[in-house]
Amino acid sequence: MPVIQGLEGTFDTVASKYAKFRPGYPDDLYQMFFAYIPIDALSNVVEVGIGSGQASRPVLETGCALTAVECGENFSKLCREKFAEYKRFSVITDKFEHVNFPDAQYDLVYSATAFHWVPEETGYRKVYDMLKSGGAFARFANHPYRDKGNPALSAEIDELYVRYYDAYYGRDRGIGGEAAKEYSEGQAEALAQIAGKYGFTDIRHAMFYRTRTFSAEEYVELLGTYSDHITIEESIRKEFFTEIEKAINRHGGGFTLYDTIDLELARKR
Repeated sequence: MPVIQGLEGTFDTVASKYAKFRPGYPDDLYQMFFAYIPIDALSNVVEVGIGSGQASRPVLETGCALTAVECGENFSKLCREKFAEYKRFSVITDKFEHVNFPDAQYDLVYSATAFHWVPEETGYRKVYDMLKSGGAFARFANHPYRDKGNPALSAEIDELYVRYYDAYYGRDRGIGGEAAKEYSEGQAEALAQIAGKYGFTDIRHAMFYRTRTFSAEEYVELLGTYSDHITIEESIRKEFFTEIEKAINRHGGGFTLYDTIDLELARKR
């Protein structure tokens, strides 16, 4: 989804729906992640933008001390309850860039589909300072693409985005619903290499793929967790979502998303 700066707080208004409909991450990703930076009970870790905790449990299961930073109060409360069994877990409710962390104290800082909300220079420099020598930064994100197997449905949804989304925001978003093109290896590599500007070394990236299929009702509920959809005026958003639901039902009743997940790994000297 496109990033409209200043909308990062909107997710907190739909925290329970976000927890239900936003996906976790593949096992293969965590295998590569932990092979690069082994984490155990002696490790100190920070997660930037925990949301509803889709990427937290595999890290917590290592026994590490995990401090999550989350600007949303509802998400913070949800995660404190969700992970109450982990006594070395804590949440700071604030924006990452506003929190003062000690230098050179952390083995790992990671962020799952959240680091794009942090200003680049501020975020990378802060992470670098926080890490111990040899410590790692891991950034991964999910990039969903619309249903490729049902072009007639995709074309109809495109038209709805022009009529509702583009008209509301006063701009041409291109292909409706998702990005104009599927997220590419070149994009992932270019994004990963940003870390090199801020002193990181041993930079790696990897790509993971999956599909998810939704009923018409489920898909519009998922759309209701996207920041730039949440902020559409309610009466317009309801009509927009109703028309999308009708379109999906006219074309078989299901909608498949093709996910590309990119993983970036980088190490402090």
